[in-house]
Amino acid sequence: MEEGIPFHLPVKASLFSLLGSFFFCLDVALDVWTIVSLYKEQEYVYMGLLIALLLLSSILVQVFSWIWYKEKNMETSTDKFAEKYNLIGPLHFLQLGVFLRCASLVELSIRKVLKFDIFQEAVAVHLKHDLSMLRLFETFSESIPQIVLMITIIMQDFFSLSIKFVNILFFAVSFLMLALTVMSYHRHMREFVPEDKKMNWLSSGAFFLWNLFLITPRVVAVALFASVLPCFIAVHFLCLWLLLVLCVWRQKTDFMENAAGEWLYRATVGLIWYFSWFNVSGKNTRIKRILYHVLMGADTALLLVLWFWRTSVESACRNPLPINPYVLLVALPVLYIIGLLLNLLYYWKFHPKREKTPRLRSASVGLLDTDSAAETPQTGVHKRMKNMDNNFW
Repeated sequence: MEEGIPFHLPVKASLFSLLGSFFFCLDVALDVWTIVSLYKEQEYVYMGLLIALLLLSSILVQVFSWIWYKEKNMETSTDKFAEKYNLIGPLHFLQLGVFLRCASLVELSIRKVLKFDIFQEAVAVHLKHDLSMLRLFETFSESIPQIVLMITIIMQDFFSLSIKFVNILFFAVSFLMLALTVMSYHRHMREFVPEDKKMNWLSSGAFFLWNLFLITPRVVAVALFASVLPCFIAVHFLCLWLLLVLCVWRQKTDFMENAAGEWLYRATVGLIWYFSWFNVSGKNTRIKRILYHVLMGADTALLLVLWFWRTSVESACRNPLPINPYVLLVALPVLYIIGLLLNLLYYWKFHPKREKTPRLRSASVGLLDTDSAAETPQTGVHKRMKNMDNNFW
């Protein structure tokens, strides 16, 4: 990495990276706690499903991490040590590759705090962007399916009341963390923009709230439908997911270095789209967002209506629900509408506008302007960050 690249990674950002690594480890601890809770309740089928979800999500994230490691030079002491002793492959096989990335970022953050190796700030930016993307993938492939599963169990009244209370508290924290993860990824995208357009706390609050109010009703609606029609939710997911993957393909994405990696990325975006909007193209995003929210709003309403109908039909032979169904039937659409309004407010007041003669806002892409981008094909982390920059706008 060239010395003197004009990166600016404040001490506050380094401390935030340390905090993010802490929350990543905390998430692992909460997963273990949930599995133990299911085991104590002798819900072995649901425990198996949860373990399968965690394993599949971990494999997905590790595959992306391993592919990206093969595309870059090792530039931290932690990475060089792992490469020297051929540990990168085995660590990813053991589902520990992301921890290696966290360790590298912690190393650079400590060096920054202690005023060591200032020239490695460029490496820290690359690591932080890749790690934020991996955490986003993990959120939608692990955390959200886990919440859906646990809400389904609670709605079917398998837990005792005391454990229900603990889980409801856990769900509230989980939804907050989901929105924070999406906001954290978006804040990283703001590093591409000039200093006067950085994300302030007001815009961060608007972005956090509209994601919270849009993701929560969608996740709860899917969980409610799964609690009464568990077989049909699998059919629903597969059909809609395939449609969404085809839509991603139609966007002609170019995020990975080969066709297999690109289809894996498209499949992952399809999973994200099942729950929330994620921009993968820098053109006509307004129309695409409108069409997406119309589709997801109609689908969420359909799931809620089918759940309410099924609950009404089987009310005589089922245990009482933990919450009045009429409350959910009204509250979830209201939250979704509020989320849409906050979404409009954010893009109206807070989202930066692209310049008429755009220049890449970050030297991390390795380009000076869009003309040089056409002359110099980018690969690896530079290509990913260039795509993330274009998609942000």
